[in-house]
Amino acid sequence: MVAVADDLDFRVRAHLEHLAVERGLSINTLSAYDRDLARYRVFLDGLGRNSLNAVTRDDVGAFLASLRGGAASSAARTMSAVRGLHRFALAEGWVDADVTDEVPPPQVPLRLPKALPLADVERLLAATGGGEALAPRDRALLEFLYGTGARVSEAVALDVDDVDREDRTVILDGKGGKQRLVPVGSYACRALDDYLVRLRPELARKAKAGNAGALFLNARGGRLTRQGAWTVLGAVAARAGLAGRVSPHTLRHSFATHLLDGGADIRTVQELLGHSSATTTQIYTRVTVDRLREVYASSHPRALTG
Repeated sequence: MVAVADDLDFRVRAHLEHLAVERGLSINTLSAYDRDLARYRVFLDGLGRNSLNAVTRDDVGAFLASLRGGAASSAARTMSAVRGLHRFALAEGWVDADVTDEVPPPQVPLRLPKALPLADVERLLAATGGGEALAPRDRALLEFLYGTGARVSEAVALDVDDVDREDRTVILDGKGGKQRLVPVGSYACRALDDYLVRLRPELARKAKAGNAGALFLNARGGRLTRQGAWTVLGAVAARAGLAGRVSPHTLRHSFATHLLDGGADIRTVQELLGHSSATTTQIYTRVTVDRLREVYASSHPRALTG
């Protein structure tokens, strides 16, 4: 009889390789799935299960129950990894049935993304001015994040050549190596032009060869990091009186919410955000509907209840 570690290690390695090569999942996602499936293997070992074919629906249900008490989002991700493993095993002919089929997924509380009102976004962007030496870069960075909905990791990975300033578009490298073409608004374009003319040449003179093409540079001429971008945003938010209320992802949420408020359809917003599924984007429609409900309740003479 094959030991559980030998059997499942092979199955899990094959599954993770499939996710990396065929599905193009990021290293961070693959690492998380690897940890989740290692926990699952330990659980099955404790039950004496020596192969995936020996696993029952009750076993999967018991594993799900063992995840209670932790973060609901972590439990949901772990069960997603387990389901993926069993579905892959069925597709490969390693098992006779998918025992996760009838196991209900853990319930994850709906967390609505936090978007800033437009007035607060404008306060934030206005706070990038002043006499700070790096103000042109900071303005360009924040205008870009809000104007394109880019993830901060996508923004700091950009090279100058990725932005077509004549066509007002940018090529963003999203999750799983998927690229998308996104328009860049006139405010962000002007801020980028100002930064590229006034400040970046000075910073670039300090740059090492490997950073010469980076769009956003730090004070030493190196490529601005994610942590550096967070620091920039935190300092600007403090000056704007918005400390603790803003993260780079807040600007991404604000981008999507304000587009929907302005009449954009959800498929367009999905493409701009780089979501592989419209389901991920639909949470923003809930934000917009809630906002409409608030406006209705405060404005319509027949809206009062009770």
